[in-house]
Amino acid sequence: MARVRKTVTIRDVAEDAGVSLQTVSRVVNGGPNVRPQVRDKVRASIEKLGYVPSLAAQRMSGSRSYIILAINDRERTLEDWRERRGTDWVDQMLLGGILTCSQHGYRMMVELVDTHSDHVERELGAALSALQPDGVILTPPHSENRLITDLLAERRIPFARIGSDAPGPGIPLTMGDSGAAHLATTHLAGLGHTRIAMIAGPSQYSLSGWRIEGWKRALAEAGLPYEGLLEVGDFGYESGTRAARALLDRNPDLTAIIASSDQMALAALEVARERGLDVPRDLSLISFDNTPIVRFTQPPLTAIDQPIAETVSRAVEQLIARESKGEGDSVIEVAAALVERASTAPARVLAADRV
Repeated sequence: MARVRKTVTIRDVAEDAGVSLQTVSRVVNGGPNVRPQVRDKVRASIEKLGYVPSLAAQRMSGSRSYIILAINDRERTLEDWRERRGTDWVDQMLLGGILTCSQHGYRMMVELVDTHSDHVERELGAALSALQPDGVILTPPHSENRLITDLLAERRIPFARIGSDAPGPGIPLTMGDSGAAHLATTHLAGLGHTRIAMIAGPSQYSLSGWRIEGWKRALAEAGLPYEGLLEVGDFGYESGTRAARALLDRNPDLTAIIASSDQMALAALEVARERGLDVPRDLSLISFDNTPIVRFTQPPLTAIDQPIAETVSRAVEQLIARESKGEGDSVIEVAAALVERASTAPARVLAADRV
């Protein structure tokens, strides 16, 4: 007959650590007035016994719900899932959020809300009422949707705004988009490219403007032009195809493209193939996002690696610490990095010499 494993209770932890139930509760819930030595002793007993605090018990212990709620764009997320595209924004968001929440005895939950819906306030309001989260993480474009931010501010729920530095309530966090675009452009200029184009994202995202600014700044520093070298897409593959074709039609001497998403970069790669251009001999490509698929293309794509997990982790820490002071929170920037692969090379072949 199989043995039934006994559920470890808070009383078991208290007895093992030789402290009171109240002390264990304070340690579990991050309460004050516990000496560091005692806190370490209780945590050691929790680890040894495998004690998992009851979320319901935690919620009863005070005013906190021990839930952090992340809000992501419904339409775009469902479209990516249905098409089984190689995007991992939600995966990275969960990685950073879940791990950090668990370290503090919290749980992370995700809700999908359509930022364009006429019912956004009702949808979000229902989720807030049901879950009563201690904090909310808003991802673009929700982070700049005044219907959402005003609702959270009105209910006095601390929230973090990823991809937004606009004045207003909430904790603003960015991933250094301007600096990342500057880094990508400078890298290409250093390889000898003088005609460096950009396929930017839609204007409803502030980060699109930041990336354009960083691209233009790097070109100006290198003494290079940008006129006629900018196209705008919607982060999707089809828009990337249209943008890449327009850029190459307009600029026969083009030798490099920076795409503001992996999907648009994949589209530019395919357009180059259609036209008999070799990447990177004839055309260098740099993508944003660095999702898994770009490692397996031919050639693998050089990409800006966005620190999504780290940014969400920082947001969780700020919300748990309740450090949002409303208006005037300073912007937290988590810098991106450039991952070099085989889609970039020195500009050796001019358009006029292409075969």
